[in-house]
Amino acid sequence: MKYKTLSATLATVLLSATCLVNSAHAGLVVTQNNDANALVNNILGSGVSTSNISLTGANAAFGTFTGGVSAGINIESGIMLSTGQVIDAVGPNSLDSTTTNFNTAGDADLTAIAGNDTFDAATLTFDFVSDGGDIFFDYVFASEEYNEYVNDTVNDSFAFFLDGSNIALIPGTNTPVSINTVNGGNPYGTDASNSQYFNNNDINDGGPFFDIEYDGFTDVFQASFIGLSAGSHTISLKIADAGDAAWDSTVFIKAGSFSDANSIPEPTTLAMFALALFGLRVRQAKK
Repeated sequence: MKYKTLSATLATVLLSATCLVNSAHAGLVVTQNNDANALVNNILGSGVSTSNISLTGANAAFGTFTGGVSAGINIESGIMLSTGQVIDAVGPNSLDSTTTNFNTAGDADLTAIAGNDTFDAATLTFDFVSDGGDIFFDYVFASEEYNEYVNDTVNDSFAFFLDGSNIALIPGTNTPVSINTVNGGNPYGTDASNSQYFNNNDINDGGPFFDIEYDGFTDVFQASFIGLSAGSHTISLKIADAGDAAWDSTVFIKAGSFSDANSIPEPTTLAMFALALFGLRVRQAKK
């Protein structure tokens, strides 16, 4: 009986692993989509209701994606906001300066953060109520401005404004995530900042290493706020070119993660859990 239980457990784990391996070869798939309601519904998780949804920016600056784990960003699916065309995110990296100039307006809030004029802003704004009184969601920031414009005075700008305050912060700090605060240095390997959170993909610095166009990107970060006051709150997800309209940047936001509770682990984490559980079952079977 114990042997049959062990065999069944092994078969389940192997099936899960096979599914993960098959999905690992899918590659990043990007679909342009500027339907504001569809984008919010994509990232909406448990314990949150939304209203008054709107977006501003070029149609091609918004979209959805799948295959993010195999591409290397460790978010399988979700939505994208970009200063260029979202479809240009598909790898491998073949150009050091991918650019689309939409000739659209910047954003005053991001201009204040960047300290430079902004252009081609993409914003998604909505009101929400959190049942549990907290809010969490996961994201990755990527840019063509890595590594050339690290430690420069001109960087593309992004932020997640919750009731006017930016919650896109480096873990455990009040420092906003940006090209100058999360990087591998410039020249690469020199004067880096929070490099433990950075992934180099620059074709001039040894890359590409990942199946994505951008020259660099952050680890998966979590934006959060604990202890919201009762009632409705406003979140505004924003990104823009700064200084000029050249060299694109994008933020990827995980599907189903905008929630009043922490998000579910990514498939790789689930696979590790399954293997650990299998090990536990093996030990129990031996007793």
